[in-house]
Amino acid sequence: MVIKLNPNKEIVDTIKEGLKRSGGYCPCRREKTNETKCMCKEFRDQIKDPNFEGYCHCMLYYKSNS
Repeated sequence: MVIKLNPNKEIVDTIKEGLKRSGGYCPCRREKTNETKCMCKEFRDQIKDPNFEGYCHCMLYYKSNS
């Protein structure tokens, strides 16, 4: 398993700027809870799933199974 940043620099820069403005909370979510703090609970749960391969909700991270 490998977790990488999205190879699209424009997306990464946009999401990172949103994270700065939101205090580290997913800029794609309205609520600010422990579950939406980056790296969000949704993606942490997806990482635990051995069959999941793909992007987190905001497309900042990508989990690869190879």
